Amino acid sequence: MISRFANPQRFLSLTDWLLPLLSVLAVLVSAIGVVWSLGFAPADYQQGETARIMYIHVPSAWIAVGAYSGMAIGSLSYLVWGHTLGDIAAKAIAPIGAAFTALCLATGSIWGRPTWGTWWEWDGRLTSVLVLFFLYLGYMALRNALEDPGQDISKAAKAAAILCLVGTINIPIIRFSVEWWNTLHQKASIIRAGGPSLDPSLLHPLLVMGLAYLLIFTALSLAAIRAELWARSADTLAARIQA
Repeated sequence: MISRFANPQRFLSLTDWLLPLLSVLAVLVSAIGVVWSLGFAPADYQQGETARIMYIHVPSAWIAVGAYSGMAIGSLSYLVWGHTLGDIAAKAIAPIGAAFTALCLATGSIWGRPTWGTWWEWDGRLTSVLVLFFLYLGYMALRNALEDPGQDISKAAKAAAILCLVGTINIPIIRFSVEWWNTLHQKASIIRAGGPSLDPSLLHPLLVMGLAYLLIFTALSLAAIRAELWARSADTLAARIQA
């Protein structure tokens, strides 16, 4: 199954119709989520209107972690099975995941100021997400430093893939940091034993926003992968012409 969809031409054919569909769905679901979360969802009984920032912050945190996990899968498929599309996907996802991570950090800081009385605190969850952001930046910087236009990119691809896989150790730290250490950040309120602790009037619009973010991320990633595939095809054609 992996090998089937790892074929670049098959991927391009699939995304010819899938990308426009996902883009339309992303716009529609985002519109529903924004109207629901800002216009109809009640204010939090403790934090009031300030808590509405969670409809931006929480989904961006989900995507930040999920995007890096996707990069790790792509990197693993490249190192183990030699799937070039896995490397292309990891490279394409990196800046998108970094953007969502930056959004998560920024909105978390804005939310933390009235809630905790500080813009930043070096606790487990905040610090581990900041490390995730640096991992994204490090991955992109390493590729840019090693890639030589017109030359074999396997050296850069392998080095970046190894860095990405080493960085996956940070994923469980992000997930369980609020359980392992005493932090200002609240404990898990959705994926937890006993089910979500959020009231359905807050949970349901949050899940819709999460779906909207997932659709946006997927559409952006597919578009970026397609662009990278075409760029590499153009480079290969140019090299053949010069030869």
